[in-house]
Amino acid sequence: MAATLREEFTKGFWRTIPPFRLVLGLCPTLAVTTSGINGLGMGLATTFVLVFSNLFVSLLRRFIPTQVRIASFIVIIASFVVIVELVMQAYFYPLFKILGIFIPLIVVNCIILGRAEAFASKNGPVLSLADGLGIGLGFTLSLFVLGLIRELLGAGTLLEIPVMWASFAPFAFMLKPPGAFVALGILLAFMNLISQIQARKG
Repeated sequence: MAATLREEFTKGFWRTIPPFRLVLGLCPTLAVTTSGINGLGMGLATTFVLVFSNLFVSLLRRFIPTQVRIASFIVIIASFVVIVELVMQAYFYPLFKILGIFIPLIVVNCIILGRAEAFASKNGPVLSLADGLGIGLGFTLSLFVLGLIRELLGAGTLLEIPVMWASFAPFAFMLKPPGAFVALGILLAFMNLISQIQARKG
C-alpha cells in the first residue's frame, strides 16, 4: 500500500507531469507564466481544487449515477474554484487581478476533470488524494519553472528581484504569447533529452 501510495504521488513530478507529459492545462500554462510568482499562484490554486475535487469525487463515486457523472464532477470542481476565487480576492488581491479570468476557468481545466474521470471515480480517497496532490504539485512546478525562465529572460528579474547585469537588454519577446511557446518547447526538449539518456542507461 505504501509503495502504491508513493508511486501515485511521485508520478506527477515526471512520468505524468502536466503539461509536458499529459499535454493538458496549456491555456493557463502559456497565459499566466510571465513571472515565477504568477505561475506559482496559479499552480497552487489549481492544486487546491484538484486535491479536494479528487477527494470528494472519490468519496461520492458510488452515489453518483453514471449518466450524470461529468455534470456532477463539474459541480464539485466549481464549488472549490469558488472557494479559491473568494480567498484570493480577499487575501491575495494583486495576484487575483493578474490571474483574472483564468481563476474561474479552473473549472474547465482538462487536468482536473481528467483526473476526476480517469482516477478519482475509480479509486479510494487516499489514493485519489495522493494522485491529486502529486499531479497538482507537478503542474505547479511546471508553471513556476516556466514563469522563472520567461521572467529572467523577458525582464531580467527572478521573483521580481533584479538579477541581471546593468547592461542586460531584456528579451521582451519572452513575455509575449510566442515566448511562452518557445520556453515550453525548450523545457519539453530538455525533458525528452533526459528521458532518452535514462532509457539508454536502462
